[in-house]
Amino acid sequence: MSELPRPVERELEGHDAFDALEDGYELTTTVFETTVDATDADGKRDGRFRVIVHLPTLDAAVGDETVAPVVEDGWFETLERRLEDVFTVAQTSTHEEPTVERDGETVRVGLEYVAWDAREGAEDAKALIEYVEGTYAQGLIPGYEYRGPAATLLESAQSRGQEAAEGDGESGGMPM
Repeated sequence: MSELPRPVERELEGHDAFDALEDGYELTTTVFETTVDATDADGKRDGRFRVIVHLPTLDAAVGDETVAPVVEDGWFETLERRLEDVFTVAQTSTHEEPTVERDGETVRVGLEYVAWDAREGAEDAKALIEYVEGTYAQGLIPGYEYRGPAATLLESAQSRGQEAAEGDGESGGMPM
């Protein structure tokens, strides 16, 4: 593992949502492969963070059929546009433009930012990855059978929806 700034290493190591990897940390609360690492900032800040999220392309997420190239391209362009706003969920105001690159069956989202303190940087990493995951889930096109992480996201959303509906039924409605 590369040498992380000590405050960043302490925060990520102590955070219950991150596990150490050979080359950084991964967020354990997402279905996607993620890497979070950091380097020294300018001395006044705790770290320059780099977050990488690997997502399957739409075609890779669909089981037993091929997505038409025009649909795949439109899906990817929409994902790129939606991720332009990713930093609205972060506390940092010092960041690079997000990168969204497609390589074969994988989309790689890169996010780089500077955190004033390590705790803020770790919380931003979690929030940013969850934003990417939610944006990906919102972009899944109805009518396809999904597999892998996409199927897991849809199953989780359906489960939460059913639990919420059951919870509403138990309340007996609103008092008059």
